[in-house]
This record gives sequence, C-alpha cells and structure tokens, in this order.
Amino acid sequence: MTPSTSPRGIEFYFHCAVLIIGVVGTAANGLILYALVVSNQHKNHPLIVNQNILDLCTSFTMVISSIMKLSDVYLTGSFGKFVCIVLLTDALIWFAGNGAVINLALITIERYLKVVHPTWSQNKVRKWMIHSAMPIPWIFGLMETIINVASRYPGTTVTEGVCYTGTVFLNYAARIIYLIWNLSVYYFIIIFIFTFCYWRILLAVRRQARVMAGHSAAGSNAQAQSTQIQTNVIKTMVLVCVLYSIFWLPMYVSMILVYAHPYPLPHDRMYYTTAFLGYSYLCINPFIYATKFNPVKRVLLRMIPCKKTNEGNAASVVYHTGTSQAATNRSAPGQ
Repeated sequence: MTPSTSPRGIEFYFHCAVLIIGVVGTAANGLILYALVVSNQHKNHPLIVNQNILDLCTSFTMVISSIMKLSDVYLTGSFGKFVCIVLLTDALIWFAGNGAVINLALITIERYLKVVHPTWSQNKVRKWMIHSAMPIPWIFGLMETIINVASRYPGTTVTEGVCYTGTVFLNYAARIIYLIWNLSVYYFIIIFIFTFCYWRILLAVRRQARVMAGHSAAGSNAQAQSTQIQTNVIKTMVLVCVLYSIFWLPMYVSMILVYAHPYPLPHDRMYYTTAFLGYSYLCINPFIYATKFNPVKRVLLRMIPCKKTNEGNAASVVYHTGTSQAATNRSAPGQ
C-alpha cells in the first residue's frame, strides 16, 4: 500500500502540474460554457454543453484533489478514510472523466446519423431523445466511481493522519475482468466508434462536394458554404478524437502491465506520467473549441478590450458542434 498524503519528490511536482492543469481547464471550460450561453448556442447543442460541463467538473475536481494532496491534510476516523478514497485517490476525477469519454461517443454517433442518414435522422431523432441521452455519461461515471471506491475501501487505512490505499480485488481473474471491461468500453469501443463514424462522415461529405461541383445553379455558393462548414466541423472533431486516442494510450498500456501481472507491481512513476497525459487532454479540448468556431470565438474575443471581432465574417461561421440553423436543416453534422 502507498500513502496518499505527504507528497515528496516526483509526487510533489506531479500534483503541482495537475493543479495547474485543473485551474486552466476549469477556467477554459467555464469560458466556453459562458460563450455558449451568450451566443445562444446552448439550446442547439445540448450534448456539447454536457461535454463541457463534464470537462469542467473533471478540471474542478482536479484542483480540489491536488490542493488536498499538497496541503498534507491530517486525516482521522471514517470521514478521513472517505476523503482519502474519494479525493486523494482521484476517484472523483474519474467520475466526470469517464463520463466525458462516453459523451464524446454520443456526439460522434449523433453527428454520424445527421450526415450519413439525414432523412432518417430528421424523421426519427427528436430533441427529447438527445436530452434523454445526456444522463448516460453521468451514469457510467458513477458506476466506475462505485467500483473504484468499493475496490479500495477494504485495503485503505488511516494511520497517524496519513491515508494508505491499495486496490483490492478478490482474485487475479477479477482483475482481468475489470481490465477487459475498462479497455473495451473506454478505449477500443470508443476508438471504433470514432473511426467508423467519422470515416463514413468524410465519405458522405466528399460525395456531396462532388455532386455540387457538377452543378452551376444559383444556389451553389450557399451549398458550397454549407459543405465547407460541415468539413470544418468534422476536421475539428476528428482532431479531438485523434488526440484522445494518443493521449490516453499510455494510460491503458500501463493498466495492462499492472492489472495483467499476477503479482503487484510498483507503478507510481508510470502512473504519474500516463495520468499527466490524460489530464492534459481534458485541458486541450476547450482551446480547440475556442480557436476553431466563431460563435464561441466571437464572444471570447469581445472579452479582450483591445480585440475587435469581424461580425460580418463571424456571422457565416458556426460553432464546432453544429452549423447555423439553415445548415442544420440541410442535415449538417451539428449538435
């Protein structure tokens, strides 16, 4: 078992780095949510709002958890044990973090339906279905948190104010089952959804572009603009998904090494490196959103005193998760 307080050496610097990431991520996601509301995009993009809320919660819990670790809080009794398991072992961080992964998959599926099957999506998909899907990521996150807390509680002790934690599974087979579940749901299935959906979306957009290229009708400019908007949206979300695949790969490789080994392995340094990459991903997403899509970027630029926005140009560009209402009616891949 390892102590969850009194950070020293690499642990101290890791917690400081996570604290910085959490502060930046909290501020960035908060600004994006503010920009969504001010630009009136939150009503059109509920899943994206849900994504930003999940990322905001993850970043905020990173701040709380890091402060607790750096403060070397003296823990006592059952409450101290609870604080140790929930905050000092990052269980609360993974609650929203795992939910954000599931929500990203839901965004991908919805976009796939709107672009590849526009008629079916327009006739079958209703707003209440989208709103009903929003709690699903939170449920997945809660399930993972319960498993995490339940597995650690029997092996956690508080001695002289310091909490010592250890992951406890019934046997080696249970560890393998948990490993397979985690890898399948949160990495391989997610990567498959990203790859399949966005590949089909790219094919559909290219096919539409070829069709419009063969026409010289008066409305071709508007259609070309709509296609360009869709392409930009897709490129941005592909970037988000590719970064997810790269940044989280080391974490899951380390999980395989730790959980598949029949005997406990010292993995603190490996955890710090891989977790740092995963946490960094949560901080990168808001900057991608802010720099790529004008309804959000326009609001953020207005907050800079010396910066002026080009309202005329901005009016023709839409937020990353969707298009303008007119483009949406043409089955654009928006939320």
